Amino acid sequence: MYIPTIDLSLMVKSIPFLLSGLGYTLGISLTAFLFGNLLGILMTVLGFFSWRPIRLFVKFYLSFLRGTPALVLLFLLYFGLPYQLNAVVAAVICFSLTSSAFIGEIYRGSIAGVNAGQWDAAYALGNRFFPTMWYIILPQAARISIPALSNVAMDLVKGTSLAAMITVPDIFQKAKIIGGRTFDYLSMYFLVALIYWLLCIGIGHIQSRLERFFQKKYV
Repeated sequence: MYIPTIDLSLMVKSIPFLLSGLGYTLGISLTAFLFGNLLGILMTVLGFFSWRPIRLFVKFYLSFLRGTPALVLLFLLYFGLPYQLNAVVAAVICFSLTSSAFIGEIYRGSIAGVNAGQWDAAYALGNRFFPTMWYIILPQAARISIPALSNVAMDLVKGTSLAAMITVPDIFQKAKIIGGRTFDYLSMYFLVALIYWLLCIGIGHIQSRLERFFQKKYV
């Protein structure tokens, strides 16, 4: 009976080729995280509006994108539109939209965790809604939201592996190529799992440093 084994020599030889796709993995993840934050903050701010159509739009936006699998949205953007988008562009749009829905809910909960007296004090000093939100409330909410945002960042890094399904040459796509050539998918997928793990360890380290920074600054 054939027992699959991990070929360490093949893994070592394959590292440079896999890492050649790291720029796509990190580039898509970082860009999607930045745009996701901008859209998430926008949805959070719009959620404070009392006009019903805006509130309904925000509710639909968050519900739809949180309930739609990223792979379905990715295929919709890449295969379903009348004019085919570039694969990288489709991936960035997909992951920006899906992450923004979760980030929006994270900021909403974090803002709710800020002492309500901060709003009252700001308004008493003559500040309006937007300056109060941007300069007083959001910085404090950001500190609260760091652990949850770090989880989103990790999910984005791992989720970009789906972009290989639309031919983006990221590290997972590179692993598939070598696996197809050598018929040793076990070694390649184990190696790529280690790479994703190390990337997430790095994000966790950044999270710890940000938590210490905000603790010194706002506590």
